[in-house]
Amino acid sequence: MSLTPLSTDKAPGAVGPYSQGIKVGNMVFTSGQLPMAPGSTEMMKGDIKKETKQCIENVLAVLEAGGAKLEDIAKVNIFITDMDDFPAVNEVYGEYFNEHKPARACVQVSRLPGGADVEIEAIAVI
Repeated sequence: MSLTPLSTDKAPGAVGPYSQGIKVGNMVFTSGQLPMAPGSTEMMKGDIKKETKQCIENVLAVLEAGGAKLEDIAKVNIFITDMDDFPAVNEVYGEYFNEHKPARACVQVSRLPGGADVEIEAIAVI
């Protein structure tokens, strides 16, 4: 089965030797999406809710590039640098995932690229 790298200008570009996402058959895997607006190199900081929303919007843009949508998401991984932010992250997450509830993990990590406070990745099945 072939791997198709995904690229979209609706999400921040990859800044290293990886792609924004990969499509394999009917599955789409996003790379971790940081709280950066498309076309920007500046990390959002200071409002975990806005940061979380931007991460999710970036995930959805990459999924769209692979022909997937929110309802196709089977698994989400969330990485945060402070578990005290979990309630706010979860609140924003719930605005997107209220009827559709994919499997999910949320873990605290010591650091994220660029000093980000949150990073989100997803796996979708079309």
